[in-house]
Amino acid sequence: MTIRVVVVDDQEMVRSGFVALLAREPDIDVVATAADGAEAVQIARRSRPDVVLMDVRMPVMDGIEALRRLIAQPATSAVRVVMLTTFDADEYVHESLRLGASGFLLKDASPQELASAIRVAHAGEALLSPSITRQVIKHFAQTPLRRQPDPRLRGLTDRERDVLEHLARGRSNSEIAATLFLAEQTVKTHVSRILTKLGLRDRAQAVVFAYESGFVEPRA
Repeated sequence: MTIRVVVVDDQEMVRSGFVALLAREPDIDVVATAADGAEAVQIARRSRPDVVLMDVRMPVMDGIEALRRLIAQPATSAVRVVMLTTFDADEYVHESLRLGASGFLLKDASPQELASAIRVAHAGEALLSPSITRQVIKHFAQTPLRRQPDPRLRGLTDRERDVLEHLARGRSNSEIAATLFLAEQTVKTHVSRILTKLGLRDRAQAVVFAYESGFVEPRA
């Protein structure tokens, strides 16, 4: 199955570079490019890509607003959006993840990392490096919120709650499996059920949900 991709960046050299790199991948097809968020939203409506690589900072419409519109529209709500950034300390990390971004990718990523990121996002996983997860945790540690228990949490089993807590701490499936003495495939099944019960897109949103709901307390 070929993964249909749209590349969005206001710098033509960056767009061209990504297109050239992805052209080498037999299972990835760049169906269009865009120079700003507004153009990206229009193109996504027409071309219905599987994954959008979206720059954060752009003129006309930035990546955050474009992400918001893509997720909000039924025709494009299922599109996986990977945010492109120059630094992993981007101040828009939390907002992007809260809105439904599947993760972040640094612009200086290697060809292998670029292709892998697209495949991971297309599979419904999240691109959350340890540094990104630490930023999410730090954000909640430094931002006092009046958190109300989310009623959706009552639908989780005890084991699913355990998995969600470890997921929110930034642990991988293999690390969760080792900690809880489970098979890795079992952890994947639990994660899938957690996302379904909570109505979340992927692991990225699950991390944000865990803190916003007060299910997990940040460690400053």
